[in-house]
Amino acid sequence: MAENLVQFFIEHLGGLISKELIVFVISLFPILELRGGIIAAYAMGIDLLPAFAISYIGNILPIPFILILITAIFRLLKKTPMHSIVEKIEKKALSKSDQIEKYGYLGLFLFVAIPLPGTGGWTGALLAVLLNMNRKKSFLVIALGVFTAGIIVSIFSFGLLKAIGIG
Repeated sequence: MAENLVQFFIEHLGGLISKELIVFVISLFPILELRGGIIAAYAMGIDLLPAFAISYIGNILPIPFILILITAIFRLLKKTPMHSIVEKIEKKALSKSDQIEKYGYLGLFLFVAIPLPGTGGWTGALLAVLLNMNRKKSFLVIALGVFTAGIIVSIFSFGLLKAIGIG
């Protein structure tokens, strides 16, 4: 699914905006985040360091807003016909909270750092709020987790794929 979304952005925004801006926009989106940005950058021939930096900034930018505003936004949306969507989002996020509840900030770091489907900065920030974790500490842990995920994805995208002759 994520690969299809990345391809959609490349096909529909390519030529309209710069490759770097496409990577930035992709990295802002939940689900895609930094992982999608780095993969898109690799696919478009952007060098590793700019790809990493742009993707990291794009992924990290929404996190403080999520940490600060999501409670108020969800509270407001729960008073609208969208209440069932918000409840599903909360339920789905909390279904992934075992590791964080067990290991605290280390669990949050691992949740964000290990690039698996359904993990990442957005969900990590939501879980930190739902679990009433300190927002400042959570931001630092999430930022480190996103950085680590970026290293892992970069090794795969720019290292392994090149080594096996893809790209």
